[in-house]
Amino acid sequence: MSLFNSMNVSASGLTAQRLRMDVISQNMANVNTTRTANGTPYKRQTVVFEEAASSPFSMHLDNAMSSEQLGKGVRVSGIVTDPTPGIMVYDPSHPHADENGYLEMPNVNIVEEMVNMISASRSYEANITAMNVTRSMISKTLEISASR
Repeated sequence: MSLFNSMNVSASGLTAQRLRMDVISQNMANVNTTRTANGTPYKRQTVVFEEAASSPFSMHLDNAMSSEQLGKGVRVSGIVTDPTPGIMVYDPSHPHADENGYLEMPNVNIVEEMVNMISASRSYEANITAMNVTRSMISKTLEISASR
């Protein structure tokens, strides 16, 4: 794997984790949203990752030229809505309560979202560390070649 390719892999990880943190933040901000534009309670969203693939031709060419299977990074394949129902809370004074006094709250668990935020933050930091190590290796390589 070339040094510049490893920078691209780390950069794709940074982009993906930033989007993941944005979605988690949106979930946390809507923890008490009982009505959205379509009239239903807010539904938790999650980010789905997949390996970033090359074009079919370049993938076959890379495989033919190298016996190693190298990663191309990560990309977001989509943002999906969590289908689990929200909790029903008895609050007859709430304007969105049904005829029995129950209100469906969003299916967002704030503790779970905080754990996911910490995980995304650690992954982001790991990608930055990998990028800094690669940058240092490139710098040292240039220093060695310049001293000759």
